[in-house]
Amino acid sequence: MGMSVTISAATAQDAERILKLQYLCYQREAEIYGDWSIEPLTQSLDDLRAELARGHALVARLGDEVVASVRGEAGGDGTAKIGKLIVHPRLQRHGLGGRLLDAIEAHFAGEPAAKRFQLFTGHRSEGNLRLYRKKGYEAVATRQVGPKLTLVTLEKAA
Repeated sequence: MGMSVTISAATAQDAERILKLQYLCYQREAEIYGDWSIEPLTQSLDDLRAELARGHALVARLGDEVVASVRGEAGGDGTAKIGKLIVHPRLQRHGLGGRLLDAIEAHFAGEPAAKRFQLFTGHRSEGNLRLYRKKGYEAVATRQVGPKLTLVTLEKAA
């Protein structure tokens, strides 16, 4: 490729690119669960903009292209909730998801410091579960949200 991927804070101008990438990345999840009504595929641009304004988001760029992203919010209880870690399909399995996860954790380890990190994924999303376990996350709860989908909540200490 000749260019390196850079990670930086997302800006309001990145919202549309993030939403398009999110739609692309969650197609595989929709296939796994046979459900194309999952929230990442139905989220509106206005909802995404509000989410970006509430929390913190990072993007990974290859040149000018947004190729990966992750978002998170700090809770008053010391828990940083991390969500929607997405990597363009052509760049998956090259460590970019792990780099983004490390970067968002480092952000929330600042002041005020998070005591724990929490995220969730579907019970059949083996690649996601493998990455999260490799990064030290452990399952702490499950919640059935539909006939085909159980969400697994994972946490680790900060």
